[in-house]
Amino acid sequence: QVHLVESGGGLVQTGGSLRLSCEASGPTASTNAWGWFRQAPGKEREFLAAMGWAPSATHYADSVNGRFTISGDNAKKTLHLQMNSLKPEDSAVYYCASTRKPLTIASLSMWYEYDDWGQGTQVTVSS
Repeated sequence: QVHLVESGGGLVQTGGSLRLSCEASGPTASTNAWGWFRQAPGKEREFLAAMGWAPSATHYADSVNGRFTISGDNAKKTLHLQMNSLKPEDSAVYYCASTRKPLTIASLSMWYEYDDWGQGTQVTVSS
């Protein structure tokens, strides 16, 4: 099982930026894709962005495309999410996840396709 730890969350004003990080440990050599999700109180877990390694690909939710950027280094076992132009509706707990499954572009956005999850980091955007 891959152990994931997120960091970088916090309080930011509308229009501001945050960079989330996710550090992985354990058997990451078999990881095929990494993803970022978020969940606000009373809402379902929402896909944000994913990065696959073979082949290399990124995929974004429409709600964050152009504002959020996923990046990472499989060798360094780190994943990042650069978030710009933040809005109050971006407030949520943000999670990173990894999967060993050979996912398609379509299935990268499905939370249930991911095997391992971090504990989450809170992001709050004030208006």
